[in-house]
Amino acid sequence: MIISGLQKTTVIDYPNKVAAVVFTRGCNFRCPFCHNPELVDPDKYLDEMPQEDIMAFLEKRQGILDAVVITGGEPLMHADIEGFIIKARELGYAIKLDTNGTNPELLEELIDKGIIDYVAMDIKNSEEKYSETTGTDVNIEDIKKSIKIIMEKAPDYEFRSTVLPKLHQEEDFKGMGELIRGAKQYYIQNFRPMQTLDPKYAAETSYTTKELAGFKKIMQEYVENCEIRGIM
Repeated sequence: MIISGLQKTTVIDYPNKVAAVVFTRGCNFRCPFCHNPELVDPDKYLDEMPQEDIMAFLEKRQGILDAVVITGGEPLMHADIEGFIIKARELGYAIKLDTNGTNPELLEELIDKGIIDYVAMDIKNSEEKYSETTGTDVNIEDIKKSIKIIMEKAPDYEFRSTVLPKLHQEEDFKGMGELIRGAKQYYIQNFRPMQTLDPKYAAETSYTTKELAGFKKIMQEYVENCEIRGIM
């Protein structure tokens, strides 16, 4: 597993836990609004961080940190991710996995082995606009399989969508709602203009608080609980 980033402490990335965040390098999506181009674009890749250094840090933080969040990029592009997870769990850490849902087989294997405590999956858009939003041809059946696996097997989970006016309209929320109907937790994350994979998106607008509240009302018809992150 190639690691290219470490956030030493966070209290917002894993609900009710103090965690470190490990960033894996490489992604099979090309979402133009992505805020981590250095993990997605090979021309901008950050240097690899030795796993030994990450583990040494986690050993020192035992008793201070509760969990490790593995994010990216797309962590499930790394077939050897299980080894890293097991080592972190042996140090006593709970594990949260962030994923785009394109590798349901590996996702299910990790959950079935009981080594994942929390899964956060991005829902990029309605089924009809998934490929447009991700900048690549998406096998939507893999996305649906991952959603089903998470809802049926994950010990705890959330779905979330980063949204912006250029790509997400009211009908798209209804489409995303259909994809995750019955889910217990969904977050609407407001896009923030900043560094983006496609530089043109750094100038795109965000939704207003009122608009986001309207989308929340739509999603509450599909999921048990919907909340908004990043209100501007």
